[in-house]
Amino acid sequence: MGTFPVYTISLNVYTFFVLLILMDFFSYWVHRWGHAINVLWAVHSPHHSAEEMNIFVGLRASVTQRVFTFSVLWPLTLIGFTPFDIYLVNGIHLFIALFQHVTWTGKTERLGIVFNTPSHHRVHHAVNKQYLDKNFSDFLIVWDKLFGTFEPERERVVYGMYNPPRSWNPLKINFHYFGVIWRDAVATRSRLDKIRVWFMPAGWRPGDLAPFDQAEITDRNQVKYRSPMFAGARAYLILQAITAIPFTVMIISEESALSTAARWLGGGLLWLQIVNWGGILEGRKWAWISELVRLVLTSAYLLWIFPHNQFAVVLVVALAAYSLVWTSIYFRPGSRSAPMQTRFL
Repeated sequence: MGTFPVYTISLNVYTFFVLLILMDFFSYWVHRWGHAINVLWAVHSPHHSAEEMNIFVGLRASVTQRVFTFSVLWPLTLIGFTPFDIYLVNGIHLFIALFQHVTWTGKTERLGIVFNTPSHHRVHHAVNKQYLDKNFSDFLIVWDKLFGTFEPERERVVYGMYNPPRSWNPLKINFHYFGVIWRDAVATRSRLDKIRVWFMPAGWRPGDLAPFDQAEITDRNQVKYRSPMFAGARAYLILQAITAIPFTVMIISEESALSTAARWLGGGLLWLQIVNWGGILEGRKWAWISELVRLVLTSAYLLWIFPHNQFAVVLVVALAAYSLVWTSIYFRPGSRSAPMQTRFL
């Protein structure tokens, strides 16, 4: 009985660009489906929840988005590309897409004939009616031009999404639209619609429920989300964000000596830190206690990881002491300041 030959495509300069273009083609359709089907919009919508545009929006992807994206790239292995090469090129592809979220460039019309520019991607993030569901391309804008979804930037862009989460809490942002669909599935009396609502076009609601508000969001009527954060939060959050960077690198780096269990535990503490940031920005009563608990747990974790490093011990103790004192003084209920106005979230 014969066997099928297995081909492996080695990555070189030529096959790299072939894989990049194929991946870009797949990404176009994944992105387009993410705007067309309710459950896939729930996966993708956290990326569109930002009401300002800057390079950090490029990092604003949901947990489920990454899982879904990688799950649909498997056909590239059938062609002969290895999972490692697919993962590598996808990282480069994501890095390129990161810079499409800047606002300081003009329309760059010549470059925009072939490539997806920041101008084209600003259109994609807009809630202006003529811009909705346009410019899905990641690297090459030619896919939008070929499949009829291209729209040039003309009038001023208004950023955001309809039915937004209105929160800084990453848990709510990540799963907000799943909740919207779930509530509709529970509320409708139609057994068929309880299932169908997940797979219908984005924004569709069962017939026995009132339609969503379809009024266009404009510069004049948009009410951006602002929150009454705790006093003293800015300086604290900046320092915590800086310290979170090496902590994150330590957890995800392949060169790190951490065990799998230690990585999972560190990842959980990092997630708790980000959730607490949202609570601090919103002046939530629970944030005070939650942050105190996180500081104690993270300090214990770092002292466990670096038991014999005297410099690390001193640094951890000093940072923990500062953070505990700051949290106790400023983040107790009743310590709110003016609404948060930052443009970097």
